[in-house]
Amino acid sequence: MRIRKLSECVPFVAGDGTHLRELLHPDRDYDFDGRYSLAYATVNKGEKSQPHILRSNEVYYILSGTGVMYINDEQSSVCEGTVIEIPAGSRQSIENSGDSDLSFLCIVDPAWRVEDEQIL
Repeated sequence: MRIRKLSECVPFVAGDGTHLRELLHPDRDYDFDGRYSLAYATVNKGEKSQPHILRSNEVYYILSGTGVMYINDEQSSVCEGTVIEIPAGSRQSIENSGDSDLSFLCIVDPAWRVEDEQIL
C-alpha cells in the first residue's frame, strides 16, 4: 500500500505560474510505477495561469473555487465538481474569477515533465 499526504508534498511554482504539489509521479524519489502523474494545483485569487501547451493529455478536477478555463479558442466557467479534459497539444490556461483560491487536481498522461510544456 502506498499513501502520500498532501502536506508532505513539496510545493513549487510551475512554468505557467500555478502552485503545484506532486502527489504521484513515476520519475520522482518515491515508489510509484504508474504512467501518469497526479498533482494538486492552486491558482490564487485574481490570478491566471500563463497560456501553455502540453505534449500530454491532461484532466483537471476542480476541488474548490470558481474560474474560467481557456482551451484553444474556447472558454467555459468552472467550479467545484467540474471535470475538464485538455487534449495534448492544446493551448490552455485557467483563471481564478472567484473570491478565494481555485484548487484542482491535475492528471497528466503520460506523466508531466517540464520539457513537455511550452509556455506561450
